[in-house]
Amino acid sequence: EFFRELLENAERSLNDMFVRTYGMLYMQNSEVFQDLFTELKRYYTGGNVNLEEMLNDFWARLLERMFQLINPQYHFSEDYLECVSKYTDQLKPFGDVPRKLKVQVTRAFIAARTFVQGLTVGREVANRVSKVSPTPGCIRALMKMLYCPYCRGLPTVKPCNNYCLNVMKGCLANQADLDTEWNLFIDAMLLVAERLEGPFNIESVMDPIDVKISEAIMNMQENSMQVSAKVFQGCGQPKPAPALRSSRSVPENFNTRFRSYNPEERPTTAAGTNLDRLVTDIKEKLKLSKKFWSSLPYTICKDERVTAGPSVEEDCWNGHTKARYLPEIMSDGLTNQINNPEVDVDITRPDTFIRQQIMALRVMTNKLKNAYNGNDVNFQDTSDETSGSGSGSGCTDDICPTEFDFVTTEAPPVDSDRREVEASATQPGWSLQTLLLVFLSLVLQRQWR
Repeated sequence: EFFRELLENAERSLNDMFVRTYGMLYMQNSEVFQDLFTELKRYYTGGNVNLEEMLNDFWARLLERMFQLINPQYHFSEDYLECVSKYTDQLKPFGDVPRKLKVQVTRAFIAARTFVQGLTVGREVANRVSKVSPTPGCIRALMKMLYCPYCRGLPTVKPCNNYCLNVMKGCLANQADLDTEWNLFIDAMLLVAERLEGPFNIESVMDPIDVKISEAIMNMQENSMQVSAKVFQGCGQPKPAPALRSSRSVPENFNTRFRSYNPEERPTTAAGTNLDRLVTDIKEKLKLSKKFWSSLPYTICKDERVTAGPSVEEDCWNGHTKARYLPEIMSDGLTNQINNPEVDVDITRPDTFIRQQIMALRVMTNKLKNAYNGNDVNFQDTSDETSGSGSGSGCTDDICPTEFDFVTTEAPPVDSDRREVEASATQPGWSLQTLLLVFLSLVLQRQWR
């Protein structure tokens, strides 16, 4: 929402400034600028937009419109105007503004869009994984840990902390395998966050875009005679306009000059500080979420509502009686659960759905790394300026995903059906399964707030 409002504010600012400065001339050609912001919004929301091509088209269209305004005594056909637009790069009628703005806009928008997509993917992965059903072996282990003390006449004795850890490490074995790819994903998110704070951050680029475009128009005005002469030389002498139009002089058509930009005129309390605070806050939350999946058993088992706590080692439920829990604590991950004393874990059958989420994180991490380098993985770069501007595009590792393809993955029907059949076969586990899912969901939500 912040970035979307930023774009809308920039568009309103440009529209207000240009109406005051150029009046009817701007209003008659306002669709050129409206289309620019429409495409920027479409790109940000996931549209198939090549930023470099779109910006090149904007300056070419602006040159065509302005060339007609500074030469009202001539009539230009569509073919002639197309010839004019081909001289945009050669003549540089707008000075160095288009080149600089291209670098700034592409880097800023690639970083902003990819960062927001990363937040979306992280949230979706967390939400989806939190809904994975416990296995029958996990349900039996949870039942034994939480309810068997009541059967032994020890209703007030809570499970030992280490006992709980082995149960949860067995239950969350597949989830723990997310940890490596999750940490790489978080590191990549933090790198792209640096782009949101640096000189190419989207706010510092969009806030003065109206001034930058106006400076480009001023350059065109000041060099109008030289530009026109070179175009006439390259495209040929145009036909004179009808007598009514030819009688109108250049000053009557385009005599407004935009005054120089004074940085002090902009309010010092602009939204820049808001973006800084927003990024700082998000970065802190991202750092806290590292090793999230491998630390889940510890997060759950240190809750006083679940276990007796790490400090109580003798007066706790060890799965058989009120005494110390002796077995060693298992390491994290599926393969390390082969000798888990509390949960029967089939290490030969990794959870397909969670493996899909690992791949989703891997794809997103690849996109984030590209975005950090200024590359948009959705487009193969055909520009000669890629290395110079750093705003081109390209894919690494042969991965070029369509937007959000990886977010819509679902577990195969066979796998989900198997879980439903096995879970329903263990009738006492239904209420306990629901309790675990709710608890995990609350933990995940608390981490992401």
